Amino acid sequence: MAFESLSDRLSKAFKNISGQGKLTEKNMNDMLKEVRMSLLEADVNYTVVKNFIENVKEKAMGQEVMDSLNPGQMVVKVVRDELQELLGQEDAHINFKKTGITTVMMVGLQGTGKTTASAKIAKYCKEKLAKRVLLVACDVIRPAAIEQLKTLGHDIDIEVFSLGTEVSALETAKKAMAYARDRQKDLVIFDTAGRLHIDEDLMNELKDMKSYVQPDDILLTVDAMTGQDIVTVAKEFNEKLSITGLIVTKMDGDARGGGLLSVRSITNVPVLFVSNGEKVDDLEAFHPDRMANRILGMGDVISLVEQAEDKLDMEVQKKTARNLMEGKFDFNDLLSQYDEIGKMGSMQKMLNMIPGLGKMARNVDDEVMNQNLRKSRAIIQSMTPYERENPSCLKASRKNRIAKGAGVKVMDVNKLIGQLEQMQTMSKLMKNGMPNMNALQNMQRGGGMQGMSKHSGSKKQKKSKKKKKK
Repeated sequence: MAFESLSDRLSKAFKNISGQGKLTEKNMNDMLKEVRMSLLEADVNYTVVKNFIENVKEKAMGQEVMDSLNPGQMVVKVVRDELQELLGQEDAHINFKKTGITTVMMVGLQGTGKTTASAKIAKYCKEKLAKRVLLVACDVIRPAAIEQLKTLGHDIDIEVFSLGTEVSALETAKKAMAYARDRQKDLVIFDTAGRLHIDEDLMNELKDMKSYVQPDDILLTVDAMTGQDIVTVAKEFNEKLSITGLIVTKMDGDARGGGLLSVRSITNVPVLFVSNGEKVDDLEAFHPDRMANRILGMGDVISLVEQAEDKLDMEVQKKTARNLMEGKFDFNDLLSQYDEIGKMGSMQKMLNMIPGLGKMARNVDDEVMNQNLRKSRAIIQSMTPYERENPSCLKASRKNRIAKGAGVKVMDVNKLIGQLEQMQTMSKLMKNGMPNMNALQNMQRGGGMQGMSKHSGSKKQKKSKKKKKK
């Protein structure tokens, strides 16, 4: 995931200053040296790093350490504020017209995910902002781009306007605007042509379209994996077209993140969206304050909650919670939860959004987790309705039949039954009141709810067992 290495280096830098009673010139310089190297290794522009370090030092030195904060926490706050300054003080949004059709031109080089980003933004605006959207295929150089946009439009149930490759991009745009007016669309997104590099023909074509369409926004897609090239590409497009916003794609890859930290400061063009995957749902509105928190390992619970509200079935969650409280958790509930987990996407990404769990997230293999989920779902789906509702009936013969039906071993069936028993134990505890701290500690030592049931015996019982052994 982007910023992983930077987050690690910054955490180490802050540890060196934590626990000290006062900020001094020396310990501040030592820490800032580490921060400087962290940012440079993350491919942040040298001038941006230089100004960043100077600003942090100026704001941190001479401040009295607040009673409730240690020097490390004070420095983290200053660094966080400066990171947000780099990323932008306020959220940027599409410039929607109050009346009439809002037009957005999507521009960018080939391979940056421009066509997919066009569909993602269309879906976002349709579902979250209740806009009537039309996608326009203006990349007439590449027939594959037109077909890709049509396929994506079909998947998200948004109309795609195209006149094929025999008609110019400008003529397509003109006819598309007339079509949008006739059908009372209020947002038109033009997926324009890209090139492997910036050239005069590309810019002339985009300038002609801009002159006719008079777009409310020109959004440039940039690949997070390209590092400092983000800044170079953004500067050139901005000089020729006056772009109004950036869409940063492939944020789920191994990008070091330096380009994203540099581009806002150098071009003064804000980031509107970041894309974290190839699916049309993998798009987030960009919030500078939340991204600053993520970079410093503080998580992003607000975004996680927003995603859960968008993707999860709240009725299913209420039913599951009710069954837990009533002590009636069965395989049907477990299956519904597996389905809900699948909707949330990457577990690694979710853990990164929870404060303090960033390091744990790196040990999570999403592919392995998905394989385990598929296996568990297959096991449950191989059960009869009666078996799902009455797990206690699962004896050897039934387990063998279920294992054969799911294409797994009996050992896998037993593991899943063990998981359900853990949930049922928790369900009973919730029904009778939450467990005390000793019970929770025993649960942790025993490796989960099964461990708690093994270790929850009283000291007297344990002593009596020892005596019998003697």
